[in-house]
Amino acid sequence: MFGPKCSTGRRRDFVEGTLRRLAGTMEYATRADDSAEHAGLLQQIDPRVKLGGFLLLIVAAVTAQRVGVIAGIFLAGLLLALLSGVVRTLTKLWIGILVFTGAIVLPALFTTPGLTLWHLPWVGWAVTAPGLHSAMMLIVRSETSATLATLMVLTSRWVHLLKALRVFRMPVVFVVILGMTHRYIFLLLQIAQDFFDAHRARRVGRLNPAQRRHMAVSSAAVLLNKSMQLSSEVYDAMQARGFRGTVYTLDEFRMKGRDWGMLAAFVSLAAAAFWMGKQ
Repeated sequence: MFGPKCSTGRRRDFVEGTLRRLAGTMEYATRADDSAEHAGLLQQIDPRVKLGGFLLLIVAAVTAQRVGVIAGIFLAGLLLALLSGVVRTLTKLWIGILVFTGAIVLPALFTTPGLTLWHLPWVGWAVTAPGLHSAMMLIVRSETSATLATLMVLTSRWVHLLKALRVFRMPVVFVVILGMTHRYIFLLLQIAQDFFDAHRARRVGRLNPAQRRHMAVSSAAVLLNKSMQLSSEVYDAMQARGFRGTVYTLDEFRMKGRDWGMLAAFVSLAAAAFWMGKQ
């Protein structure tokens, strides 16, 4: 069916590669949901305390003007991750942010005027002290903020976070959009995986480059059409079940001794970071 111009065995098939990526995304999401059920430190803390405490620390890290203060907040987050058993999940996040942010700040090392620290061999580009400081600040801030936000999500059930947002008087529309987006992403991932599974089961041989491009375009069109249909169906189903924008859970929030202790730790660390970061 396919001529000699078909892909060789060394080249990845579009459908199989897409299936692997979709399966990896679903597996990562499952691990993130499972981590909220572990018997770690943060998993036992009231979601309201985690939401408020981590937001305070993120603001402190973003506004701090000293690298040491931001690094201290990062180390506190790392300690909480160790005590909560989610360090392995954060490893890929740290590497990705380091590579992405590093690529963004790389030109600042050479274009920011100031005292020259050294010159790169062969090319002779000058690395300046202000440029190095700016790059370090952006990288450390990005790593710290992403670590704290991800740590909050990994140690909390999603419905509890949505309910905690309403406790902090977050608008109902925002909470509904956030909850629907979260559910809709994984629903579309499952539909896409089923679609590619069905296509692979009916396909004989490998696809050539033109057929892979046609497959990509048609897949996007099918998913877009499905999303348009599901949007109205999901909304009607939720309305029929009594959903009016308020998140209800079987678990009621009750502050305990460890929750008050963790709240005091969050406030103390954030206050210290605000004070030292302005020095």
